[in-house]
Amino acid sequence: MSDNNRPTQLAAEQQAMLHKTLGRFDIIFLLIAAVVGLETLGQVSTFGAEAFTWALVLAVFFLVPYGLIFAETGAAFSEEGGAYTWVRDAFGRPAAAVASLLNWVTQPVWVGGSMSFLAAETVSTYITPLPAGSFADYVFKLVFIWITVLAAVVSLRKGKWLPTSGAVLKVGVLVLFVVTTAIYAVQHGVEGLSTGDFSPTLLGLFGSVPILLFAYLGFESGNSAAGEMENPGRDVPVSIARSCATAAFCYLVPILSILLVVPKDQITGIGGFLDAVKTVFSVYGDAAGPMLKITAIVVVYVLMSQGSAWMIISDRMQAMTAADGSFFNGFFGRFHPGLGTPVRVNLLSGVTATVFMLVAMVVSGTGGAIFGVVLTISISTFLLAYLFVIPSAVKLRRMYPEVERPFRVPVSDRVFALLGWLAFAWIILGSWVAVFPGTLEHLFGLDYDFKDIWGVSQGTFEAFTLGTLAVIGALGAIGYVFGRSVRAGSASSSDNPDSSEIKETV
Repeated sequence: MSDNNRPTQLAAEQQAMLHKTLGRFDIIFLLIAAVVGLETLGQVSTFGAEAFTWALVLAVFFLVPYGLIFAETGAAFSEEGGAYTWVRDAFGRPAAAVASLLNWVTQPVWVGGSMSFLAAETVSTYITPLPAGSFADYVFKLVFIWITVLAAVVSLRKGKWLPTSGAVLKVGVLVLFVVTTAIYAVQHGVEGLSTGDFSPTLLGLFGSVPILLFAYLGFESGNSAAGEMENPGRDVPVSIARSCATAAFCYLVPILSILLVVPKDQITGIGGFLDAVKTVFSVYGDAAGPMLKITAIVVVYVLMSQGSAWMIISDRMQAMTAADGSFFNGFFGRFHPGLGTPVRVNLLSGVTATVFMLVAMVVSGTGGAIFGVVLTISISTFLLAYLFVIPSAVKLRRMYPEVERPFRVPVSDRVFALLGWLAFAWIILGSWVAVFPGTLEHLFGLDYDFKDIWGVSQGTFEAFTLGTLAVIGALGAIGYVFGRSVRAGSASSSDNPDSSEIKETV
């Protein structure tokens, strides 16, 4: 590692405050809690039967190569901060600062402007009325946001149980839904889907690929807390493999189930999953109402646990980014000595989520339209981060052949690079479509009614999306400039060894 990219003294000091509390079980369920999202099931299902086809295509041609390259990289380079440290070692601090900021800001934007809306809609529809824009609506969303923050503030030994329990409940709900759908199909039949309905089209590809990538990305994110793992070299590859397989099941089977019981023109992004649950639960007769209400409560809890999982993961990456001199002057780069958590970044995430929720509340459009637009903004920032992260994994294999790899993809460096560039090509496509929807459709002569699809004008959409990216860019540039004093205090090799030295001591 070059001296310019060596961790700072502040980063070395924060490493000493970390508590090793994550075993293999914890990592697997933390990843399932974070990555497998109920909120994307309805959104992607709006594209009809071909959404299942594209979900299957990406599972094979994106999820598999992506999972392989990061199973190797995550096991070999296990410094706290995860993807930030990989991009820093491969391309330098400026690129790493951008990648980390894009990754981190996705989470509070998503929690505040998307997840809190979905949770409020669920409560209002299935539990108790919660009029949009009312005082109760604002209070509920604020409480939702700050509970996710609190789970990240407390010690990881305690905070990890919210996402872990949420992951268990999430898988349980999806299994119940699939089983009930089978019973419903036997009793009532299913939607008249033909083989032709599953035929892939360009319109379906451009519409669904950003959402599907968002659904399949994030399994390497557990490495943000690698310094708190008991044995990352052993546990990361297994955790990524098992959580990727679980995610594939939890998306493919429920998406097909939704399509089988809900007509395409009745599927909505914000309520698609629970609409399907309501339909199939009719097989339980008088018990259907209470069961639906209980399921709605569980869904709200699952959404909260998912938000907390991402807060736990992404806030650690951003804290180490700050401690390494790439995000302001080190103020946000300190972990609480007793809790071992980045409390200052946790609070910054809460404030950011709150601000974005308030902004989203005043944007014209229906709740469903706001949900779709903010989800797409979250998708765009998240995908753009991987334009740095995936190439860094490819480059690290070539740059540091001496680093021990507890798991090694059994292919040559050239084939490993091809796996990375295949995943990278999908990210480029998804990023463009997320930021500039409708452009490729028009290029290929496809009909695309922007207002009908998004519920807002194209001007409002682009102002919201590009405005968010502009603010993020400005924040990143200012933060990097103000981190100069921290970068001046690089740790010596003996204070904070590079990855090869770390692997020799594991």
